[in-house]
Amino acid sequence: MPAFRSLHPFGTETPDADLRRLSDAGSADLQRAFYAHQVLAVRAQDLTAAQFLAFARRLGPPQPHVIDQFHHPEAADILLLSNVKVDGKPTGLQDAGSYFHTDYSYLPVPARATTLYSRVVPEVGGDTLFANQLAAYDDLPDAMKKRIEPLLAIHHYGNRHDLDEASRTAASPLNAQQKAKMPVITHRIARPHPVTGRKALYAVSGSSFGIEGMPDDEARDLLDELAAHATQARYQLRFRYGVGDVVVWDNAALLHSATLTDPKHARTLWRVTVLESGPRPVLT
Repeated sequence: MPAFRSLHPFGTETPDADLRRLSDAGSADLQRAFYAHQVLAVRAQDLTAAQFLAFARRLGPPQPHVIDQFHHPEAADILLLSNVKVDGKPTGLQDAGSYFHTDYSYLPVPARATTLYSRVVPEVGGDTLFANQLAAYDDLPDAMKKRIEPLLAIHHYGNRHDLDEASRTAASPLNAQQKAKMPVITHRIARPHPVTGRKALYAVSGSSFGIEGMPDDEARDLLDELAAHATQARYQLRFRYGVGDVVVWDNAALLHSATLTDPKHARTLWRVTVLESGPRPVLT
């Protein structure tokens, strides 16, 4: 069983797991740590695209990102995140969610987990921020918990705080064909975790643009109030990457934000996001 070290204020990491040779028992150990701590980092890996994807599939069914021009050439389920250009052309998505959001919260079946594999680490910056939505929900006043209990947020692709497609803190722009694939759907604001059953605030920042049955201005005010609460510094973890690190996070329990990186500092990661596939037994 790998040894784990706590991150602060939540999350865990291990320096001694080899994802190329992961047994079923080893996978169960990692998943127990993952669901207990919401963020799992496995340091210093050396993986091919196929090996990285095989690890991600242990968590759930991969869902290719709608931005298909930056799929990995060997595996469409892997999204390339990179600020590196070759012959003046981008090799990956440069700014992937530089605002607090939840991956795939705009899909009818949301994401269970996202995993990133760090290939090139910039000299400065490139961290990911996580905000613990389990703790944020727990700390809400009882009156607010009662108020939001029946509410469904309306989601679609984008960042409600920045609709300028040219901005680095807007959602990555889609072409017309990609936009046509994006539905308008709803999810509970106070959402039970699909594995543990524990309630968390769900995607109150990012793709939530309204609340079913509520006037737009009132809905936006409430979502903004919840987002301001949920992204306080006391709920945040700043994760710093090393070369070869694999990090996995729980989309049902967290918001996350990519930090902007100076384009002169090369940064490349591979990303796989896996969907929920129905409740799994809680690992004990």
